[in-house]
Amino acid sequence: MTKQARWASVPRLAGLLVLAAVSGLAQAEYKFNFQEPATKMAREVYDMHIWMMWVCTIIFVAVFGVMFYSVFRHRKSQGGKLATFHESTKVEVIWTVVPFIILVIMVWPVTEALLDMRDTSSPDITVKVTGYQWKWGYDYLRGEGEGIKFLSVLSTPQDQIHNKAPKDEHYLLEVNNSLVVPVNKKIRILTTANDVIHSWSVPAFAVKQDAVPGFIRDTWFRADREGVFRGQCSELCGQGHGFMPIVVEVVSQDKYTAWVDEQKKKMAAEADDPNKVWTMPELLKRGAAVYAQNCAACHQPTGKGLPPAFPALDGSKVATGPKAEHIKTVVGGRPGTAMAAFGKQLSDADIAAVITYERNTWSNKTGDIVQPSEIKAAR
Repeated sequence: MTKQARWASVPRLAGLLVLAAVSGLAQAEYKFNFQEPATKMAREVYDMHIWMMWVCTIIFVAVFGVMFYSVFRHRKSQGGKLATFHESTKVEVIWTVVPFIILVIMVWPVTEALLDMRDTSSPDITVKVTGYQWKWGYDYLRGEGEGIKFLSVLSTPQDQIHNKAPKDEHYLLEVNNSLVVPVNKKIRILTTANDVIHSWSVPAFAVKQDAVPGFIRDTWFRADREGVFRGQCSELCGQGHGFMPIVVEVVSQDKYTAWVDEQKKKMAAEADDPNKVWTMPELLKRGAAVYAQNCAACHQPTGKGLPPAFPALDGSKVATGPKAEHIKTVVGGRPGTAMAAFGKQLSDADIAAVITYERNTWSNKTGDIVQPSEIKAAR
């Protein structure tokens, strides 16, 4: 190959590199890139991501182009000699100014986006989100829906998760209670945690905020279209980390108002009479539901647990011993272990029901009945 022929192949090689980069970006947009944005902020993040990819691609092509050219053009076989740039003011200025310009080009839009992300002022609705092992608690603090609160847990049963039967694509992203918000309203999210660090993340909103025990942190979003949007805890928070989904349902204003009315009526209907004395069948029925949602992931539906982290309840000293110790464990948890405190998560009736269930299920046949009044007295 002649010298001219070799040089003629350089533009073709550069063209192939650019084409490969562009093709890769186009494919990533459809398959390997971010979720389709549902907020203005998410679109800004997506556009910024594509912009940064182009900047990085241009830098990559320029740097490696110069490097390959230098190696090829000044190779030893062609009489090339080592160059020196020692004490060259021109070179010092170039490799200081050029990176500075690149840094400004990249940092400016990022800074603007970060400032927008931190502006949680003047929200239409404020929701406190509490991370538990392994579920989310939602508490509507201000705005339409104030006073509504509920827990959101994975709704797919554990036995269905682990069997080999065909599953829906969202089987690990389905919850019993979604966070419902109206479209085109600014939603402020306050995050905290009850036990370990969690992270509330919904990619379609460009929202990811850590939930840290003892601290309140905030973020916000304004969904510009209706739909169901899914996320997951993005902090490694323990054995059940993979079973802690987030589902946000964005609805019209009319549907949201109807949902708020329905939730308040439901809360009023479910409010327990503090003076009611429950029967064993009533407690066992309610306790089974509470156990399935809050306890089965660790202690298993069979009550056999996952020792040593999650001890068995079937035949355990706690579930067959004195009621007072069992109540203390469920209400206050056990510091230094994976046993969370459910006193702030569940009502007196729920705790009484689940303790009664645990003491009278599997091989446990204590015959004990725990009433809500006993839980209230133990708090």
